[in-house]
Amino acid sequence: MRLTRIIMALTVGLAVVAAPAVAAAAAPQPTPSQSVSPTDYPPQPPALTVTPTTTTVGNTVTLTGAGFLPGETVVISVTVNPVLPSITVVADANGRFSVPYTPTIEGTYTFTAVGQTSGRTASTTLRVLPRPQPSPSHTWPPHHGGKPPHKGGWLPVTGDNVGTPVKVGGGLVGAGAVLMLLTLAWRRRSRFGSAGD
Repeated sequence: MRLTRIIMALTVGLAVVAAPAVAAAAAPQPTPSQSVSPTDYPPQPPALTVTPTTTTVGNTVTLTGAGFLPGETVVISVTVNPVLPSITVVADANGRFSVPYTPTIEGTYTFTAVGQTSGRTASTTLRVLPRPQPSPSHTWPPHHGGKPPHKGGWLPVTGDNVGTPVKVGGGLVGAGAVLMLLTLAWRRRSRFGSAGD
């Protein structure tokens, strides 16, 4: 009788001890949560720059774009008076591009880049000044072979150069006067000689 009670007590004790473990095993286990990937950063905003921002007609500048899709076709419109043809480029693996441009007329240029796939848009402006006028060059007379007469260019005109023709003219006038006087003297002498005869 006593043995039976002891066995029953042990059975009850084991049941009490095992009950929480059985209950825990029977309870539904929570599903492991899925790993949440970090939020992606927003894409870089599109940008378009020109270097330099001021130039003259005929000089080449560089248009640089960023923030477009990799391998995307980008059309750059050129707005000036009058409107000029657009430029088509392809962005690289980083969504960037660089293209040279040579303005042909003066004015304020507005460049607008539009991604043909993403629709992203960026713009910039360029100021183009007139081409500098070359300084006038001297044309030397033919008798100098088209070249300056000496290393320093033309010499200033001096009084001797100007007076030479005047001196020649004065000499001719003086010679003419002497001839006239001699002629008059010869005529008078001829008259007096005729009168004495």
